[in-house]
Amino acid sequence: MSDLVVVSLERWDDVWRRNQYLVDGLLRLDPDLRVLFVEPPADPLHDARSRRRPERGHRSRPVGDTGRLWSWRPTKWFPRRIDAGFDDRFIRGIQDAAGELGFRDPTLWVNDPRLAGVMVATGWPTLYDITDDWAVADRPTAERERIVEGEALLLAEAAEVVACSPELERRKAPQRPSWRSPIVVIRNAVDVEDYQRPRPRPALLPAGRTAVYAGTLHEDRLDVDLVVSTAEALAGEVSIVLVGPNALGREATERLRTAGVSMPGAQPRDVLIGYLQHADVLIVPHLVNAFTDSLDPIKLYEYLAVGRPIVSTGVAGFRDADSLAIMISAPDGFADQLRSTSPERADPQPVATADWANRVAAMSTALERM
Repeated sequence: MSDLVVVSLERWDDVWRRNQYLVDGLLRLDPDLRVLFVEPPADPLHDARSRRRPERGHRSRPVGDTGRLWSWRPTKWFPRRIDAGFDDRFIRGIQDAAGELGFRDPTLWVNDPRLAGVMVATGWPTLYDITDDWAVADRPTAERERIVEGEALLLAEAAEVVACSPELERRKAPQRPSWRSPIVVIRNAVDVEDYQRPRPRPALLPAGRTAVYAGTLHEDRLDVDLVVSTAEALAGEVSIVLVGPNALGREATERLRTAGVSMPGAQPRDVLIGYLQHADVLIVPHLVNAFTDSLDPIKLYEYLAVGRPIVSTGVAGFRDADSLAIMISAPDGFADQLRSTSPERADPQPVATADWANRVAAMSTALERM
């Protein structure tokens, strides 16, 4: 393999997630590898309705200084119910972008099940990386049907399938034909050394006691009601800080701001690590449902690496972790648990196998099998 096209659910930006850590590691591992990273479409109309600055897509452009990584992003000007041909143009755009870079027979890595059509249209050997069980997420009927249909196709036809959690493997394995290679679990991880290197206190971190959450703010995961009630109960005692890109709706965002929650937005990795290291408590106010029970949260590894105490709802990953730093709380006791948690309580003992280097090696092996 010398060329790889990654169809991602997330952008390549300063907030690194699973795809970026894995792709970066693969580029370091293989000096001949070239990668086209396909970002989700820009949606100016949706941005405007959500009171965010509208953005447009872009042609292939280099990322970083390797000379072997490019990102490409289309623009979706209208909803699919108006522009039914958008997905076909999206797929042709991926093929054109790859061709312009000289990719002749690339390997395809699909993260977004809605774009299983790329595999069909190109015939490129495909790896499906399952990071979330989007089939059980709260989505409009038409979108859920696209997800279910695309995932069924990928599970049936992709040369390799990997999943980020044992629960995802358990749920999806029955849909994988017996004559295909079995689903391989490649969990998330953390760059242990990087997260333990001291960072300065971020300028936007409030004074006094702070409880910090790091990650994309999304109503599929974040229990907005719990965050609001916790912020109101601890007003004047503990500042609730949610660090990360804001994908919440307008109403949820306003409720959080009215409750006094600090939302500094997406931050570069060095600054984000500073938020974690200087928090008095790290929090995971997540919903507990079929969707979140499928996850292997990256923040579990990142939180443990910085050695701060953690208060979490009984969500997958945190409820099963063997660490004295983690305190599991029901929603009705969440504020009291935060109030009583000492900043000195911590257990910074991330195991060596939770480092991204191990996951990169496992992904490289999966790709080589193709």
